[in-house]
Amino acid sequence: MKRIVVLGAGESGSGAAILAKEKGFDVFVSDCGTISEPYRALLDQNGVAWEDGKHTEELILNADEVVKSPGIPLTAPLIKRLQKQGTPIISEIEFAARYTHAKMICITGSNGKTTTTSLIYYILKQAGLNVGLAGNIGNSLALQVAHEDHDYYVIELSSFQLDNMYDFRADVAILLNITPDHLDRYDFKFQNYIDAKFRIARNQTKEDSFIYWAEDPIIDREMKKIQLGATLYPYGFTQPNPLPVGEDELALKGRHNVLNSMAATIAANVLKIKKDVIRESLMTFQGVPHRLQYVATVRGVRWINDSKATNVNSCWYALESMTTPTVLILGGKDKGNDYSEIDELVREKCHTLVFMGLHNEKLHEHFDHFGLNIIDTDNLHDAIQGAYHAAQEGDTVLLSPCCASFDLFKSYEDRGEQFMAAVREL
Repeated sequence: MKRIVVLGAGESGSGAAILAKEKGFDVFVSDCGTISEPYRALLDQNGVAWEDGKHTEELILNADEVVKSPGIPLTAPLIKRLQKQGTPIISEIEFAARYTHAKMICITGSNGKTTTTSLIYYILKQAGLNVGLAGNIGNSLALQVAHEDHDYYVIELSSFQLDNMYDFRADVAILLNITPDHLDRYDFKFQNYIDAKFRIARNQTKEDSFIYWAEDPIIDREMKKIQLGATLYPYGFTQPNPLPVGEDELALKGRHNVLNSMAATIAANVLKIKKDVIRESLMTFQGVPHRLQYVATVRGVRWINDSKATNVNSCWYALESMTTPTVLILGGKDKGNDYSEIDELVREKCHTLVFMGLHNEKLHEHFDHFGLNIIDTDNLHDAIQGAYHAAQEGDTVLLSPCCASFDLFKSYEDRGEQFMAAVREL
């Protein structure tokens, strides 16, 4: 019996383990952290052996194949040992795709992934298709393949997930944009990150579709260097407009969301969704949590939760959409950020910057000379109080951190939820 070892027992790892067990493999799950109670129960219910708080090497190095959580870096010592002995290491998406013939609509990019993925899923649901939502959002693809039978999957893919995908083939691949992100994971070499993003087009043939933002300078440069097998669908403001509605009729506002809507529309057209369904969906889609999410108006000040802005470029899009004087809350776990990208918008839109992180030295070094009001904090309560007292009637307080959340929070969702709860108590 072939032995499958799953490293990491979160959503993707647990799903992969259940699917492997269903397919008759000898399955073992190992997580060096603590497996949360719902996933423990799921593994136990399905008779999957597991351990947490450690990696027992003799139970792992004998694997015929390893399914690795995207959160585990390729530089981890255990991963290096597996690689050295020639053990295949794949992602949950790669593993799950072996057991379904569903069409795969896959989305990646530095920013806009969740919004575009959710919008495409919404359009397909409105069209009455049997569709699942997977990847970085929704439920584990592997768990859905094990327990459900969808005809389509709309999958948000991070560069980490793409790193360990080899034979997987997307029927529709969408590359939204590429800006520096996660450089700490890629030896601080931007090209390594770029190469990871382009893996979404791996194995595509002429029958498949590659949809990409033609005006992104990095994508444009790479497209001139490489030859892809898919049918190409460029989009952008210099390309023919695919939208069946006017920009002012889109439910999603902001220039960046016009681009996201273009990508979703082309994907829907490729899948032969009726034009009236696409039009109605673009006008009624409600957006995603923690992305430019309105929270409340307090003392005439609008509070906006953009906790999903975990990189500088995402914050750029948020600032670009601001139409009132802004108090910007930023900071967290820096991933090798270059804050100069938002310099112009910070000077134009913001009168106060609130730093919220355990290590704000880099923020001070970059922004202190701008001549803005700077408030230094190391917790959410003080950050919100500082923003509250700095904001004037008619202003906007924008949480758009530019950084990962793991210095103070469990996740960007946790950061956003705590922010909204605290704002509503003002």
